[in-house]
Amino acid sequence: MANILVIAEHDGGQLKLATLAAVSFARQVAADTGGTFDILVIGETVGAVAESLRPYGAANVLLADHAQLQHPVADRYARVIEAVAQSRGYGIVVGAASTFTKDILPRAAALLDAGMLSDVVGAHQEAGELIFKRVMYAGNVIATVTLAGDLKFLTIRPAAFAPAVAGSETSPVVPIPLATDQLSSFAEYGGREAKVAGRPDSTEARVVVSGGRAIKNAEDFERLIGGLADALGGAVGSSRALVDSGITPNSLQIGQTGKIVAPDLYLAVGISGAIQHLAGIKDSKVIVAINKDADAPIFEVADYGLVADVYTAVPELTAKLKP
Repeated sequence: MANILVIAEHDGGQLKLATLAAVSFARQVAADTGGTFDILVIGETVGAVAESLRPYGAANVLLADHAQLQHPVADRYARVIEAVAQSRGYGIVVGAASTFTKDILPRAAALLDAGMLSDVVGAHQEAGELIFKRVMYAGNVIATVTLAGDLKFLTIRPAAFAPAVAGSETSPVVPIPLATDQLSSFAEYGGREAKVAGRPDSTEARVVVSGGRAIKNAEDFERLIGGLADALGGAVGSSRALVDSGITPNSLQIGQTGKIVAPDLYLAVGISGAIQHLAGIKDSKVIVAINKDADAPIFEVADYGLVADVYTAVPELTAKLKP
């Protein structure tokens, strides 16, 4: 039997949809093992987030709400997760793979001397033991592994689990008492980069338009990539080459060392298709590539390809998409 704690992720009080994939994972494992799952919401004035999670089948929606938790400072959030996991005796702590969980969950696992698996894409029980499948080597290998210890920390790839669907019954919201004098204060919140022009987050968008080395400067990126994304109601992304050259911010990077995306449609504009970038887009349902180099590796994985100069093709495509 596995009792599971799901760590909810939100942005300014808005639930991140990837959390529902983690809930779906928890539902599946709890059903297979005869266990239950709770959802933990951490932050300040996040009661509405907790309320929104009540119809998803959790035994409890736990709420850690305090002014000291206003920002997701990793050492404080990790202490909260440590205290909740320890006091309630969970077997698994899980969150959706994201920059948020990459920052916080390993710290919480270390505080509890627990093992951790990242990028889990499947799980089943065999002879009373949980067996996990996880992505390795930029998505080229799926490893089948077990994890020793009574407490396991996991991140799951949201694309591997359909988002949980709300039911008619609701879970109680349970406030968690916090020993705020014991929260760490080694790190202080210094600010954050805002999303570009209110466009959707690339990890949640149905359409993502990404630019690569063919884009020459920031103005062209906004005009070509941003313009095409806006015409499609999508998000923007970037290859690492543009981040390294200072044309785009790090927050837009997609790939092995950036964000993992799984949109219905991914447009790779002027992106050659390095294996590190492909690791971040492999779960996209349809990939379209535009590149003037007919031998670019991106065409080997693209469902549709156009060999053309992006400075000519993209404005023409954007103009035809606009009403």
